[in-house]
Amino acid sequence: MSKKLVNAIADMKEEEALNIAKKMVEDGSDPTAIVDAAREAMDIVGQRYEKGEYFLPELMLAGEMMAQITEMIKPELAKMPEVKRFGKVLIGTVEGDIHDIGKNIVTFMLDVNGFEVLDLGVDVPPQKFVETIKKFKPQVIALSGFLTLAFDAMKETVGAIEAAGLRDDVQIMVGGGQVNEEISKYAGADAYGKDAMAGVTLAKKWTGAK
Repeated sequence: MSKKLVNAIADMKEEEALNIAKKMVEDGSDPTAIVDAAREAMDIVGQRYEKGEYFLPELMLAGEMMAQITEMIKPELAKMPEVKRFGKVLIGTVEGDIHDIGKNIVTFMLDVNGFEVLDLGVDVPPQKFVETIKKFKPQVIALSGFLTLAFDAMKETVGAIEAAGLRDDVQIMVGGGQVNEEISKYAGADAYGKDAMAGVTLAKKWTGAK
């Protein structure tokens, strides 16, 4: 049954995937088995995306399926002991930019890959990042931006984190729209993530997650 669920999600068969997940819940399957199957499917989707077989619409559909499956199994998961998380990631679209589709996909992929993610939303001022780092204590910061005006905002955000004396405690990745390696260097970030899977890979590397 788990294998069928993996294939249905990975092959974009939404109705079939939801029916299988529903049946697994009704049959009393371990909810973590459903989560693991969904996670395995998202890995396949991510690989197909990287190979250019899938594009943004497929990523979004996969995300939509995952959201619905998560809703189905939430009551069951709530009865279980807390899952151990690899680490904490703070994410947000920088000040002046209100694009969030890419950020939402990254947030989602980090979450299903075992990270505790706090999403600050869009148009986030540098100071908001600084305040939240102090409270949330993440190991990884992900700055998202789609427009070219985001470049300076990313630089200012990294500068504010540095000025607050928090830079040595965190690893910072940047990504989105026009962002590339050059912009990552310009902003003073540690790395550039070209897509959601790259973001997950960086977060795993930085937190020592297997």
